[in-house]
Amino acid sequence: MLPAFERASGALVMGLVLADIFLTVLYARIGTGLIADRVAHLTWAIFRAVDEVGQKRGAVLSFCGPVILIVYVLLWALGLTLGAGLIIHPALGTAVRASSGETPADFMTALYAGGSSMAIVGASDFKPVTDAYRVLYLVNSLVGMSVTSLVLTYVMQVYSALRQRNALGLKLHLLAGETADAAELLARLGSQGQLDSGYSHLADTAAAMAEMKETHHFYPVLFYFRFRQPFYSVSAQAFIVLDTVSLIRSGIADRQAAWLKEAAAVDAIWRVAMLLVVTLETTFLPGDLPAPADVTSAESEAWRTRFAAALRRLSAAGVETMRNEAGAETYLALRAQWQPHIARLAPAMAYRIDEFEPGGEQ
Repeated sequence: MLPAFERASGALVMGLVLADIFLTVLYARIGTGLIADRVAHLTWAIFRAVDEVGQKRGAVLSFCGPVILIVYVLLWALGLTLGAGLIIHPALGTAVRASSGETPADFMTALYAGGSSMAIVGASDFKPVTDAYRVLYLVNSLVGMSVTSLVLTYVMQVYSALRQRNALGLKLHLLAGETADAAELLARLGSQGQLDSGYSHLADTAAAMAEMKETHHFYPVLFYFRFRQPFYSVSAQAFIVLDTVSLIRSGIADRQAAWLKEAAAVDAIWRVAMLLVVTLETTFLPGDLPAPADVTSAESEAWRTRFAAALRRLSAAGVETMRNEAGAETYLALRAQWQPHIARLAPAMAYRIDEFEPGGEQ
C-alpha cells in the first residue's frame, strides 16, 4: 500500500469515527448516526434471532441494550486505533521509532503504536522523532482523552434517561393499581367524582411523557433496552395514557368534566404520546407507516366491551359517565387512531399488545 494512500485512509477512518461520535453523543438526534445506529440495529437483529430460538421469550433481549453500549465503545476505540495505525504504519522506523532496539515495521506494531498514541497516560514503546508526528501524537492524545470523557458521560446519561423512563412506567403502573387499566387509573385519580383533584397527576404525566419523548430523541439507543415487565416499555406507557385520554374524551359526562376534556395537560398527553410512538415507529421499523385501516368487527366488539367495562369502573368511583352510543363511537374512533401504531411497535420489542390490556400481563 502506498504511504500517502495509507495515511489518507487512516485520516478518513478517524474522520468517520469522530463524525459518528459527534452525531451520536454531541449532536444527539434520532436517526442521524453514521455507523452506530446501523450497528445497534444489526446487534438487535442478532439478539432477536437468538431470542426466538430460546424457550423464554425476551430473556436474551434484556441483555441487548447494555451490549450495544459496549459495542459502541469497542467500535469507536477500534476505529480510532485503526485510523491512527494506518497513519503511523508508513512512518515506522523513520518518523516513529521504538524507544530501544530495532523498530518493527509490521501493521500489528502500527496498531499498537496508534492505540498507545491515543492513551491518556501517554506511555508507549514508540516515540515520534519528527515535528509532524509529534503533533500527530499530541492530537491523538487529545482526541483519546476527549472521546473517553464524552463516551463515559454519554453512558451515564443513557442510564439516567433509562431510570426516568422506568420511573414513569412504574408510576403509571402503581396509579392504575397494578392492573394496566386506564379506567382504574382514571377512577383513582377522580375518586368520588373529584376529577379536579387528580388533574395535577395528569399534568405531571404530560410533563414526564414530554421528557421521555425527548430522551428517546437524544438517546435512541434507549429503544433497545427491554425489561421483562411490560409496564416498563414505551409501548405500554403510551397505551395506558392514550387509553386514559380516550376515556376522558368519550366516557365522562360533559356536565361533570367538560373542562377536563379541553384541559391543556390532557391534550398534551395525547399529542406527545402519539408523537413518541410514531417517531419510534418511523425510525426503527422498516417501511412506511401503515395506511389507516377500517376497524374489524372483532376489534369493534372487543373495544365496545372494553368501553363498557371502563364505564362500570368509573361509575363505581362516583364519576358521571356517558351511557349512549355516541360515547362508544367516540371511543372507537379515538382508539382507532393510536392502536395500529402500538400494535406495530410492541412486537418490535417482543411484547404482545394484549399484555397491555387490563389483566393482560397476568
